[in-house]
Amino acid sequence: MTMPDHVLGRKGLFGVPFFIALAAAGLLSLSGCAAQPQPPTQALQAAESAISNAERSRVADYASAELTVAREKLAAAHVATRNDDMQQAQFLAVESRAHAELAYAQAEEIKAKAVNDEMQQSIETLRSEMRRATGVR
Repeated sequence: MTMPDHVLGRKGLFGVPFFIALAAAGLLSLSGCAAQPQPPTQALQAAESAISNAERSRVADYASAELTVAREKLAAAHVATRNDDMQQAQFLAVESRAHAELAYAQAEEIKAKAVNDEMQQSIETLRSEMRRATGVR
């Protein structure tokens, strides 16, 4: 069954004006999606988690400066998110996580050094006791 030319138009049902309108609608819908960047939720959660882990490990006792910087950067990331600056928020959240992880690593190093120093002192005490007990000086 064929349709008369006055129904289809000379170019058929899907003529050039139809495709131009369709393309314009598609571009408008795509530009609407691109204009709304999403908040860096995953990066913010990762930074919050790293800070929480550091706090549970009592990092503030050993590396409080780095932990303070991590908290400040996380707060700035939240402000950037509220201001719709998602790229800055992402950057600050990643930096916050890095500072929290650095604080954790520094604290672990200080703790390990303290344990090592204590063990060295114990070893030296034992050596002294052995020397005293055997009469060796």
